[in-house]
This record gives sequence, C-alpha cells and structure tokens, in this order.
Amino acid sequence: MNKLPQDLHIHTTFSRHDGAVAPEQTVQLVAAIAHARVIGISDHLESIVDDFPTYAQALRSRGFRVGTEVNGADWVGEAEAVEAQYYVYHCRNREKDYRGTERLLATGKPLIIAHPLILETDLNRVPPQCLIEINNRYVWRSNWETLRPFTEMFSFVIDSDAHQPHWLNQNIARYVARELEITETLLFTDSGESAQLRTANTTKKL
Repeated sequence: MNKLPQDLHIHTTFSRHDGAVAPEQTVQLVAAIAHARVIGISDHLESIVDDFPTYAQALRSRGFRVGTEVNGADWVGEAEAVEAQYYVYHCRNREKDYRGTERLLATGKPLIIAHPLILETDLNRVPPQCLIEINNRYVWRSNWETLRPFTEMFSFVIDSDAHQPHWLNQNIARYVARELEITETLLFTDSGESAQLRTANTTKKL
C-alpha cells in the first residue's frame, strides 16, 4: 500500500466529547492501519487537558506526533501550557481568535488553521507563518476555489480530520490540492522529532 506522506488531523476516543468519534477509533487501531508515513493525533483539547501527559504518552508509544485541536481563543491559555508538538486551531472570524493565532505562534510550534472555509476565517487577517489546512472532511462542502488567491501567501497541509476508521484517507483533499496546484508542506520527518518545514509536490503524489 502506498502510504500518505503525512496526516496530522486525526481524532481518537480520547476526544470523548465528540459524538462523531466512533468507539473503534482508538490509538491502537490508527496505528494498525498506518495509512501515512507521519501520523499526528490532534484530539480536542477540552477532552484531554486534565490529563495531557497520559494522552501524550499513549501517542508517543505508537510513534505518533502529539497535537491537539484548539477551539478558538478561549482555549489558547490551556494550549500554551500543554506539551503539544503542534496545534490545529479554530480561527473563527472573531477578533479574539485572530489574536489567538499570534499567541500560539509565539510558542514556536507549528500552527495549522483548521477548515477555514467552514469557520469563515478571513485569511487576510491570518499571519503568514500559519499553515492552512485542506481538510478531507469539510473541503467539499465549501467553494474551495476561494482558496486560490491565498495559495502563494501560505503554506498548506493536507489532512483527513478522521473521526472513524473509514475516514482515514485524503482523497478529496488531495484532488482539491492538485486543482489548486498547491505544494504540500510536511512538518515532520519520518523518524525524527524535528518540526523543520519540508515540502512535497502534491501533483507527483496524486
């Protein structure tokens, strides 16, 4: 099986407050499927903040990158305090959420702006150091052509946003990336912990 190069937006049963997560979507199952060379889990911060070390250890034991999904500015303080390697951030079209991007960028960790079309993020107000997500779960529900003016302004990542085992793919997102001629940004090496940004031409991978 040809593995995807990277998938950093995946949920597991650690996201216990998310009704879309299937009970079968465990860390162990994601590890067994191993659909990508680099896998990051980004469970909802509100579900894991009280015992983040247990969550992080469960991911590291499987060789996964440790991320978390941050639901806007109200959770930025908690996000700054946990030992995540990267953030997946909900930036709604609110002044405080745009300020939240600045705070999270100040941590030095990669910041992925999650499904900006669904959340109506004004990308003109997002710092260019952020990464913009093309999200397999949501991109087809919006006019993704509106991303075209921003393809030279930002780096992009391609994610599944999988909540269930059969969502562990990026077929639609990769189609959109190809149509927009977007170069995928790879945040982590296959084996190391470095967050140095690398790129891969998606047109050669689709």
